[in-house]
Amino acid sequence: MKIASWGLEKRDLPRLFTAVAGMLVFSVGINLFVVPAELYNGGVLGISQILRTLLIRYAHLNFGSVDIAGLINLLFNIPLFFLAYRSIGRGFFVRTLICVISQTMFLTVIPIPAVPLVEDTLTASLIGGIVAGAGIGISLKNGGSSGGLDILGVYYTKRRQDFSVGRLSLSVNLFIYLACALLFDITVVIYCIIYTAVSTLIMDRTHSQNISTEVFVFTKEEPDQIMDYILKELVRGATYWEAKGGYTEETTNIIFTVISKHELSALKRRLRILDPQAFVVSKEHVGIEGKFVKHL
Repeated sequence: MKIASWGLEKRDLPRLFTAVAGMLVFSVGINLFVVPAELYNGGVLGISQILRTLLIRYAHLNFGSVDIAGLINLLFNIPLFFLAYRSIGRGFFVRTLICVISQTMFLTVIPIPAVPLVEDTLTASLIGGIVAGAGIGISLKNGGSSGGLDILGVYYTKRRQDFSVGRLSLSVNLFIYLACALLFDITVVIYCIIYTAVSTLIMDRTHSQNISTEVFVFTKEEPDQIMDYILKELVRGATYWEAKGGYTEETTNIIFTVISKHELSALKRRLRILDPQAFVVSKEHVGIEGKFVKHL
């Protein structure tokens, strides 16, 4: 059943709530660790933060206790919403829209400490990177995004097998921080780069849909049900053959497939139902040549 023809189903709601929770985690990392340390995020939000600082310092505008960076970020994301809607899909567009609005609300209402929670800037950049990167990864893993470069990242990930969402963010952010070097102290830029590198690493590790994994399933049961699940529900190719155990000399079936790390978790859950005795061997970050569709 479709929800108001938005391209979502009722079963998508738990993932949508989790994606919004990821935005909350991200906003906590930004407002409690990054902003108090006078550091800047990368991407569109980073541009928004820079504009906020310029408006306060040089235009002498006073916004009180409200951080308008989130509102500026929302305005910048409007053109990217059209890209998400037309090129990625209606469901992704709706989830992204909800996530960006949620992010804007969280960035606006979460109070920024007058005194930094962590006085050491390096520590603040590391903690902020871990928390913010995990938040973005959680959102991406559940089909949402924080907009901005995440929309571009998912857009190109669907078209290139070797593309990394985090790599795009890191590349673009280097140019952003070069501009920061001209406006602010170079030390701030160095800490911002450290923060970005940490958040990029955590984001890619959390966004398990971006990790290709080869899987061998050893089962003594008939492989039909397992193959049916891989082919029809995961929509992945698979190959199986009969083998003989070296110690027991008993006949066993070996199923081979390449899936994402996220899909591997789903496969393991199904195996606990179909064959609790199945033996699984997996290897992450395998090289793939040929057609391998990103299921995002």
